[in-house]
Amino acid sequence: MTEIARQFGRQGGKKAAKNMTPEERSARAKKASEAAAKKRTAARLERLERERTAKSQKHSAPRK
Repeated sequence: MTEIARQFGRQGGKKAAKNMTPEERSARAKKASEAAAKKRTAARLERLERERTAKSQKHSAPRK
């Protein structure tokens, strides 16, 4: 059963693209691109925040 579902799942994007107009495909691609950019930006900001936190903790440690 899983194998059948997997085979039909692989066809989904191709069939959807085939049935769309060029404008619809473009809109879908733009939406996906914006979502990917948003995800990358969030990951980058999270990484920078972790680096800032680590740096501030390092500097605030008592000296011997």
